[in-house]
Amino acid sequence: MANESKDALKLMKDNGCDVLDIKFIDLPGVWQHVSVPISEVDDSLFTNGTGFDGSSIRGFQSIDESDMLLVPDQSTVKIDPFVDGQVTVIADIKDPVAGDKYSKDPRNVAKKAEEYLKSTGVGDNSFWGPEVEFFVFDSVQFDYSANSSMHYVDSDEGIWNSGNPYMIDGETPNMGHRPKHKGGYFPVSPVDTQQDMRNEMIRIMRDSFGIKVEKQHHEVATAGQGEIDIVYNTLLDTADNVMAYKYVVKNVAKRHGKVATFMPKPIFEDNGTGMHTHQSIWKDGKPLFAGDGYGGFSKLGLNYTGGLIKHGKALMALAAPTTNSYKRLTPGYEAPTILALSARNRSAACRVPMYFQNPAAKRIEFRSADPTCNPYLTFSAMLLAGLDGIEKGYDPGEPLEHDLFELPLEEQAKLPQVPASLDEALNALEEDHDFLLKGGVFTEDLIKSWIDFKRENDVDPIRLRPHPYEFYLTFDA
Repeated sequence: MANESKDALKLMKDNGCDVLDIKFIDLPGVWQHVSVPISEVDDSLFTNGTGFDGSSIRGFQSIDESDMLLVPDQSTVKIDPFVDGQVTVIADIKDPVAGDKYSKDPRNVAKKAEEYLKSTGVGDNSFWGPEVEFFVFDSVQFDYSANSSMHYVDSDEGIWNSGNPYMIDGETPNMGHRPKHKGGYFPVSPVDTQQDMRNEMIRIMRDSFGIKVEKQHHEVATAGQGEIDIVYNTLLDTADNVMAYKYVVKNVAKRHGKVATFMPKPIFEDNGTGMHTHQSIWKDGKPLFAGDGYGGFSKLGLNYTGGLIKHGKALMALAAPTTNSYKRLTPGYEAPTILALSARNRSAACRVPMYFQNPAAKRIEFRSADPTCNPYLTFSAMLLAGLDGIEKGYDPGEPLEHDLFELPLEEQAKLPQVPASLDEALNALEEDHDFLLKGGVFTEDLIKSWIDFKRENDVDPIRLRPHPYEFYLTFDA
């Protein structure tokens, strides 16, 4: 098609940019990139793409089928706020031999999920609003060798620094104002030291990437835990926005001489980092989850929730896809460990937010995901689980109303739980993934690649290595 490169070239020339940075997402969920000069930006680039080695990208092709194509999506062209003279664009991935969209391209999965929703006739759009949390530290160190291991994170905000004579710079006298463990929600400055930084993050999200932000705040944990809530959008656009969000948070932290991480549980004995994901289905401009059932939900909305709960264990292999994810998912830290529905109980995996009664605000919040996930795959999987619940009429079960903090552990153990480990979650996905294959959204090859990759690169490396605390527990045995 003609003029495919028109918008990109105009943006580059109008803003004195001479490099186009082409970003794409690997299977685990991290942006990769390659850059081309303005002389290479033409219609052919936006229709035929540019080549890259798929065998060098995590979770993609084998060495004998390595040639792949990156095809930029002109609707995602933006000025890169962190690199002078550069415009950024997100690309889709194609197989140059078959000429088809690549089945393991997470962005392609998200597009197929949106198409599948329309094909079911249930709705014509789904909306997604993730609450992405993160930590911003002053420094981080980690290392592992055959005979030693260590990690060390530090933050001027960390309550563990209260006894030091100086701040981390070694020169400024200790000022004493710090959020205690579980005390970071919502103290003002000087306890909250990162307000200016988070404000800078939301301005760049808005001005550079067009992301609408609902609010930002310090989160519960000490040592710089924050959250920025973005306004709901369609599935594909929200997944794109999550990737831009992480790019902004990490690079603004870098500007301030700090380091941001989306690791779910970097600190012992304090709250971890999650990605509560609000979701709903609409048709003909009308919300479908509002009704007169539990929590103001419709039968369709309850059945959707029933699908999330029915397939909850398998979903966790995508929604909480690291071994560290399950350090967060432990009782006692507001962790959403119970596969149940609740209107207010934050320990339930599925919650109906009760802030507003407007039908347009009715949505289900899946609370067990975290931001190490690949958002394209995770949102798509949740949508398919919910649609399966609608198709089969799954009941979400008895709502969870009691306070889990007052419930004896033996009673808690009787409730349906999320998996206790990544290995358990991967086993669940292996046994329960037919719902993901509907409409060809996921393929068997993609699911197998995901499971194999996670076992080889996450489960086994942790399983095979001695842990420092094991010396404390067993060295004198």
